[in-house]
Amino acid sequence: MANQDFPGWHGTTIIGVRKGGKVVIAGDGQVSLGQTVIKGTARKVRRLTPGGQDVIAGFAGSTADAFTLLERLEKKLEATPGQLARASVELAKDWRTDKYLQKLEAMLIVSDGSDLFVITGAGDVLEPEHDIAAIGSGGNYALAAGRAMMNLDMDAEDIARQAMAIAADICVYTNGNLTVETISAAEKA
Repeated sequence: MANQDFPGWHGTTIIGVRKGGKVVIAGDGQVSLGQTVIKGTARKVRRLTPGGQDVIAGFAGSTADAFTLLERLEKKLEATPGQLARASVELAKDWRTDKYLQKLEAMLIVSDGSDLFVITGAGDVLEPEHDIAAIGSGGNYALAAGRAMMNLDMDAEDIARQAMAIAADICVYTNGNLTVETISAAEKA
């Protein structure tokens, strides 16, 4: 079957919000194949604890590919304890240059409570402006909604949840079954 004939997997919105000394990463649970919802309760946000350090990560894209990348990120974090930026750059370099990893189709949002990064297969490690990042099919909706709420009297989790609710109302590949992980800068120490 040619790739253009395959309906494609869709169905992820992941948002990361940094506010008030905390970072929240939230993701919906929908996985779709073409016009069909395959699963509504997928868990696309995870807490990683390589070498005892706490990192939260959310992924969009192929689940198997994302798990491969998360395993690689854990190894990079074990090699560079407490240095999420360095581990993220090392992962992005490998992802861009390794022939096997180049075929992986996923994106990651990661945080250790202080830093917040989007990591892509194009070799990007992006620290978002305005302390908010979003990826996936409903990412632009969640990003716009979240940015509109950043100056309101809301904490990071409330912003993430409200932005995800808005994205779920707009994007047919996003649902309201959320997984939410929170980490504070204090946990990094």
